[in-house]
Amino acid sequence: MSGAAVRARGLTRRFGPLVALQPLDLDLEPGETIAVLGPNGAGKSTLLRMLAGLARPSGGELQIGGEKQSRPEQRRQVGLIGHQTFLSPALTVRENLFLAARLHGLEDASERAERGIAALDLEAFAERRAGALSRGLAQRTAVARALVHDPSIVLLDEPFTGLDPQAAVRLASLLARLPGEGRTTLLVSHDLARAAQLAERALVLVRGRSGWLGAAELSTADELERVYPETVRDLETTA
Repeated sequence: MSGAAVRARGLTRRFGPLVALQPLDLDLEPGETIAVLGPNGAGKSTLLRMLAGLARPSGGELQIGGEKQSRPEQRRQVGLIGHQTFLSPALTVRENLFLAARLHGLEDASERAERGIAALDLEAFAERRAGALSRGLAQRTAVARALVHDPSIVLLDEPFTGLDPQAAVRLASLLARLPGEGRTTLLVSHDLARAAQLAERALVLVRGRSGWLGAAELSTADELERVYPETVRDLETTA
């Protein structure tokens, strides 16, 4: 991919008189991981929905993949992983991955499903219905589902919610591999330790207003926990 993986200029989102996201400029490079931090209602999930093509911006420009593309083309470059798995509970792991591949219009859906099963070590559970999976296994399947079409951009909305410590460690290990695969990753999380562990920099949102924290502030979990509240207070005073 040439150029920025994601480029936004003056990106805004309104719900009637409510401004959920103030004008935001954003440049994300291929293979970069950023954290999106902020209190509840700050605009984090709104931003991810716009990047995923699930919500239209109210203003500004958004470019996915280094060049202007149609909304369907942009959505094919994005994989979304959230605390909701988006799995069909009555379908098996294999069937969920096959269905996701078909929904993306892939002709090799069966091959893609098998590749995802192998990549996430799900062979022993491939014929188990998603509704019978543990939370950790369901989240691993959700990761495989989100990557089945080989997206260049991965959006994560509170993916550690409800995971036990062992499952959370395994998921963090999986996510740490994404930059090495050339994928650009945005991680929405309230877990500052995970953000410091996985991200290179952080976008902080408060009432739709934005600020940035760099590599120095994310160098350790302790440092991020020190500077993050100060950044939130600064943004609150200008909101």
